Order: sequence, then structure tokens, then C-alpha cells
Amino acid sequence: MIFENRFQGKVMIVTGAAQGIGKGVAIRAAKEGGKVALVDRSEIVKEISSALNKEGFDTIAVVEDLEKWEGFQSVVKKALEKYSHVDILINNVGGTIWAKPFEHYEEDEIIKEINRSLFPTLWGCRAVLPAMIKNGGGTIVNVSSVATRSVNRIPYAAAKGGVNAITASLAFEQAPNHIRVIGVAPGGTEAPPRLIPRNENPQSEQEKVWYQEIIDQTVNSSLQKKYGEIEDQVNTILFAASDEAKYITGVTIPVAGGDLG
Repeated sequence: MIFENRFQGKVMIVTGAAQGIGKGVAIRAAKEGGKVALVDRSEIVKEISSALNKEGFDTIAVVEDLEKWEGFQSVVKKALEKYSHVDILINNVGGTIWAKPFEHYEEDEIIKEINRSLFPTLWGCRAVLPAMIKNGGGTIVNVSSVATRSVNRIPYAAAKGGVNAITASLAFEQAPNHIRVIGVAPGGTEAPPRLIPRNENPQSEQEKVWYQEIIDQTVNSSLQKKYGEIEDQVNTILFAASDEAKYITGVTIPVAGGDLG
């Protein structure tokens, strides 16, 4: 469902916009009147942005590595150069790379999981704050996960637990600057096959078994006993980003069929 002009006059940065939830958020936001910077490290965002612009919407594509501070600084700079201000940031980058019991993780794998699912949110919040403070306010939506209580992905759980902590603490700190910070924690979500896999190596037979344990636990933890759809996450993220949620800040909303994480 499209809410006409819900983001009219608003400038929004959406990270991880090449596919999945981020792509859904960026497209809907543009169709609801927002000026959108689609950000990803994949060149695919250029195709999505171009298609939206041909339909008459106002977007730009920015290709950057958001695991690096310099990458997010560049994103905000380009958004400001194009639109002069930033009203909303959707921190959507992150995702499990490996799925296995913690004793099987190697040191470099743990570091990579934290770099993938914690630092893009940390850098994003830091990079956008000066512009939002100067602008007199704004909204940050951090996409977390109910997998902060899960099996076979402890480093990812640690990273998303950090995202929840950033959300709560930053909202407390920035409320005087009229900046809202909200988390959205997706549960199991059906999605098309990833165009760019998080793990470039095919799963071994043992890794397939461990991943099935995640699926089983996710379904069993949900009161509705099923996976949700991308649209379920997009709906909640955009609600949180909109003025409809102007009296909500500092909390993380689970969207997981009753699984609270």
C-alpha cells in the first residue's frame, strides 16, 4: 500500500538498498514523495535509482563500503550536495555471513560479522548527526534483528544487540536535538535469492544442517509459526520513519510474528 506524499519534502538515506528490505524501503519511500539516496556497495543500486528517476521520482545512487567510516562520510556528503539536508536515515546494512555453533567460528569470521552488522549502523549514526542537528531534527531507524536470542549466529547476535543499545542510548542523548532514534527488529522474512550472497562460498553439508536449525528455531520462536514477508518489514520501517510515529523513540520494535527476541 502506498501512502501518497507521506514523505513529501523529506530527504531519506536508505542503506543496503540494492536488494531485500532496503530495496523495498527505498522504492516505497520514493513513491511516497521522498527524495531518496539509495546506498549500497553493489552497483545494482544505480539501476534501481535510474528506474525510479525514469518514473519521475527523485533519487540518487551512492556506491560505498559502509563498514568504513570514510564510506559513510562520503554518503552523507553526497546526499547534502544533492539535497542540502537529510531528514531520515534508514540503517539497514547487516546480515549473517556464517551460521554455525560459536565454537566453530574463527577469529577473522567473528570480526567480519561484527564489521558487517554493527559498524555500518555506528558509522551511519555518527555521520548523519551533525547534519540533523544543524537541520533542527531528524529520524534514524536502525534495522536490528530478533536474532539477538538465537542459535548458531552468536557474533551476529552480538552485533545486533549493539544496534539495540545504540538505538536506546542515542535516542536518550539526542532527544534535546529533536532527533528520534527507533529500532525495527525483523524476524524470519521470506525473500528472493540474494543477488549478492553474504557468504561467497557454498555451504557444506554440515553448514546446511546448522542453517536448518536456525530456520526451525525461528519458526518455533514465532507465535504465528511462520516467516513474514519483506512488505511486513518495509511497512514497519516506514511507519517508524514517518511523522505518524513522532511520539516514539528509543525503542526497538520486533516484527517477527510474536517472537520478541
